[in-house]
Amino acid sequence: MTLFLRSSTPRSQYDAVSEGSSALVIRAYSSSFGLASRLLAEPVRTHVRNVYALVRVADEIVDNPDPGLARDTRDTMLTWLQEDVRQALRSGYSANLVVHAFARTAAVSGIADEIVAPFFASMRMDLDTTEHTPDSFERYVYGSAEVVGLMCLRVFLAAPDGPPDPAAAYERLAPGARHLGAAFQKLNFLRDLAEDHGVLHRDYFPGLDVDRIDDADRDRILDDIDRDLAAAAAVVPELPASSRRAVHAAHATFTELAARLRATPAEEIVRRRVRVPGPVKLRLAAGALRGGRS
Repeated sequence: MTLFLRSSTPRSQYDAVSEGSSALVIRAYSSSFGLASRLLAEPVRTHVRNVYALVRVADEIVDNPDPGLARDTRDTMLTWLQEDVRQALRSGYSANLVVHAFARTAAVSGIADEIVAPFFASMRMDLDTTEHTPDSFERYVYGSAEVVGLMCLRVFLAAPDGPPDPAAAYERLAPGARHLGAAFQKLNFLRDLAEDHGVLHRDYFPGLDVDRIDDADRDRILDDIDRDLAAAAAVVPELPASSRRAVHAAHATFTELAARLRATPAEEIVRRRVRVPGPVKLRLAAGALRGGRS
């Protein structure tokens, strides 16, 4: 079996409905992702939405703040979802519309359970882990974010304008994709400190006392994120034109968010969620559109 597949079964009405469901999930849950994804050419845009819709559904299972949704119930729901995905990866079909759309994307781009399983492992960690060690943090970030970057990379390289040897390109670009996913996740951890600590009762950064965080803690975390962003930036020019502009826009937005967090006192970060304003996102997207042309 080849790693990247350039064709799939003809698109049916059910396929179209499932992909529409994934697009609806993305519109409801992520305005930032929705903006960046518009810079992706088709069919890459649809496939990336299919990946992120599955991620959002799994994330909702573990992060829904409803206290009536017990831990064991969440665990069961996550197990059902993972088993549904595994079956769909084998058969290409699911009665769950979001899973069906993901399976269609997986078949086209060569996404296998070897990078899907770590994602579910990280989601399951959220059910029980309240404080992370350096080792568990590394495993969590890999499964929750880096493998999502790898899934997207496979989609990018399987595009009609992808490289003649997608497998070789994947091996070369995979580290950068992992770094971009890690940067995005760590930025979310930093700006969501108040909610994660106070509402979800999770402390992701090892050894960080959220109640006593200072600017030195903030800068140490951001220095690590800046290294991830620098490593990711090095591979963006090698992406196919169908995805390069969108990834450039996402990278620029993450870089802007990192700069805004660094300019925000640590004690304020734990009180309010730092954001990149909509007009700034539009400016960054426009810059990516100009600078990302082949």
